[in-house]
Amino acid sequence: MKKFIETLTNIWKIEELRNRIILTLGILLVYRFGAHVVLPGIDSEQLTRLTDQTDGGGLLGILNAFTGGAFANASVFALGIMPYISASIVVQLMGIAIPYLQKLQKEGESGRKRINQITRWLTIAICIVQAPAYLYGLGALGVPDSAFLLGKGLNFIIPSVLILVTGTIFAMWLGEKITDKGIGNGISLLIMVGIIAVLPQSFIQEFVSRVSENNGGLMLILIEVILWFVVILASIMLVMATRQIPVQYARRTATGGFEKNVFGSRQYIPLKLNASGVMPIIFAQAIMFVPAAVAGLSQSDTAKSIQAAFGDIFGLWYNLVFALLIIVFTYFYTAITVPTNKMADDLKRSGGFIAGIRPGKETGDYLDKIMSLITFPGSLFLALIAILPAIVVKIVGIQQGWALFYGGTSLLIMVGVAIDTMQQVNSYLLNRHYDGLMKTGKNRK
Repeated sequence: MKKFIETLTNIWKIEELRNRIILTLGILLVYRFGAHVVLPGIDSEQLTRLTDQTDGGGLLGILNAFTGGAFANASVFALGIMPYISASIVVQLMGIAIPYLQKLQKEGESGRKRINQITRWLTIAICIVQAPAYLYGLGALGVPDSAFLLGKGLNFIIPSVLILVTGTIFAMWLGEKITDKGIGNGISLLIMVGIIAVLPQSFIQEFVSRVSENNGGLMLILIEVILWFVVILASIMLVMATRQIPVQYARRTATGGFEKNVFGSRQYIPLKLNASGVMPIIFAQAIMFVPAAVAGLSQSDTAKSIQAAFGDIFGLWYNLVFALLIIVFTYFYTAITVPTNKMADDLKRSGGFIAGIRPGKETGDYLDKIMSLITFPGSLFLALIAILPAIVVKIVGIQQGWALFYGGTSLLIMVGVAIDTMQQVNSYLLNRHYDGLMKTGKNRK
């Protein structure tokens, strides 16, 4: 505890880091406040049925968790940040096939800004489609007609669509401000804060169910909490695990040349077991919403069976397809985010080499082979953690709302974002000659 307090004191001493943290917390507070501002024209007291459905888990539970309860509150942030995530997925997938986007990806900072602008416009387009669907879907989700104080005419729909679109754009802007002037990845932090906001209520419901209904009591609650911490530990190991490739550098001689021998300095290239982070799960989760939504447009028996199979996130077919998509997207996202050829070229220019491997193309092929080998177990582990909520529901009998935090998207996002944010804080501390969050010890002199 003393070391923890000392670390907090060191964080507060660094003015830039302190200001960034305060700004980040302030923006997150604004986002959480907006999640409780109900759309004009809707009676918040008549949203009980919608809240009950989202508390029960399922696809609605995931949507509600990602928006921090804003979905169930019919708030101005009801669409959350997911339209931006969907737009980012579409742009990245299109970047493989469209030469114009491929060209932008190679233009550095200017190309990145242009891609971000395209993503923003696509986000608006997605919101314009999703907002009316959300408003008209409230009735099907149990919200009575009396809750719509202005009715469901255009005088309600048009302003509400504008508010929902503006809410998503504002949330996206808040996330970008956190990334630029705060600490951590803003978009990821908004999602994480929304998930954490739903966590206490889910645990309380599980606690009441176990204790009041004599369904295992406090002992089973204790076992569940221990199991939860074990899963968190496994998730941390997945996020942090790396394969270190030893690299040797030529030693500079007194004449300014290089002397390539085994006595040169030796370092490592860290290749992460899960280089794609939580993005494969987010990609797969976004796609898993599609079959049930499309099947719901038809009344045929086949469509109903598809909707039933993919509408149950704890069912066999949903999790089987979900796991396969995660494995595929892990390879895909790793391939487009880990530039092994560029790493090999940079290594060659800096005078480095891998023992027994020729610099240049052979080094790039070697690194690509290693990435493929370590990505396979990483993708399997990622898929296992993603479908773990369904496993604990079937085996342990945990309530669906609480089970969503036993792995899956929710837990991995929380762990991944928390580690990324801690690493950024850690870098600030180490640059100021303080011990970081990842390591204990006294201040360095």
